[in-house]
Amino acid sequence: MSYRYDAAFIDPGLNTLVAPTPTISYYLYDWGRNTEGQLGLGNTTNRSSPTQVGSLTDWATVSTGYYHFLATKTDGTLWSWGSGNFGRLGLGNTTYYFSPKQVGALTNWASVNAGYYGSFAIKTDGTLWVWGGNFNGQLGLGNTTNYSSPKQVGALTNWSKINGGIATTTLAIKTDGTLWAWGNNSFGQLGLANTTTYSSPKQVGGLTNWLNVYVANQNSMAIKTDGTIWTWGRNQLGQLGLGNTTYYSSPKQVGALTTWSSLSGTYHALAIRNNGALWTWGYNAQGQLGLGDTTNRSSPVQIGALTNWLSVAAGYYHSVSIKTDGTLWAWGQNAYGQLGTGNLTYRSSPNQVGSLTSWGRLFSGSGDSTAALLI
Repeated sequence: MSYRYDAAFIDPGLNTLVAPTPTISYYLYDWGRNTEGQLGLGNTTNRSSPTQVGSLTDWATVSTGYYHFLATKTDGTLWSWGSGNFGRLGLGNTTYYFSPKQVGALTNWASVNAGYYGSFAIKTDGTLWVWGGNFNGQLGLGNTTNYSSPKQVGALTNWSKINGGIATTTLAIKTDGTLWAWGNNSFGQLGLANTTTYSSPKQVGGLTNWLNVYVANQNSMAIKTDGTIWTWGRNQLGQLGLGNTTYYSSPKQVGALTTWSSLSGTYHALAIRNNGALWTWGYNAQGQLGLGDTTNRSSPVQIGALTNWLSVAAGYYHSVSIKTDGTLWAWGQNAYGQLGTGNLTYRSSPNQVGSLTSWGRLFSGSGDSTAALLI
């Protein structure tokens, strides 16, 4: 099969993009940890190799939370599976489901993001919807009440990107390029120059050039439209990429480059430059930086010399990437088979997953599972 990709699939937004061109067929494959049924395969057996979820070819976007997955199809429907604790599946209950279940009957869902406890989605009309765990106000509803069905955040219709990440912190971008944050702020990860927790959206500064945001482990990262990377929050492992382990409660630029195009992170970060070079920094105890060792880095370091990296996704302690030739690569922790290499061997350098050359987009966020769309 020849390799094709839709531009929507290589945007660094990771799970927050509008549905791709529906004329292309996308198969959903996932692997790794499945203790809560989050792989959607009808059981709780971990998988160490990519396994197809059902036989449908109409998947559009997927978000891999730690205990649950969210997805949209090309018809605009919303689906969820895995742990239903705190109502995170949006099905009106707290039941676990080991296979995809449709959330309501609406057909206007554009993008989804599965956080650690909560769930987030944007509709095609630009409205923002949330549900699930809300201990630190991370749902943005002005309270700390859990919800098991989607609830709208305010009445605005100009939400563009949303990310709930690992912790109970949420970041979002509006269509005007402004950045907004709410939820847990113990380490300044909201970027508001304080450590106050907020249960409603608060604007971060006054800039209008934010492109994509990522909530990591009590720290935050973002790319601006000028190609710069910015980070803030907790930094005990050098995960901010600023050459130190100092915490910051306001966004700080990583270096001076204006050529960054893609970014993802948890305890560690992965980033691609416009020339296709792959860079990494942060926590590395499991080899997740892909540098052939287990040494932490507090500044960006290039992985090898190749310039054909297309997209990246940072899991909890592992990393995955797709190259421009459509091949899939993984490295780092592999206790649950999340590298997809057919075994449980940890890797500190990129290893190819199988031999296929038709991987279209990958998803690996706050957990020990990985998902990818195959064309």
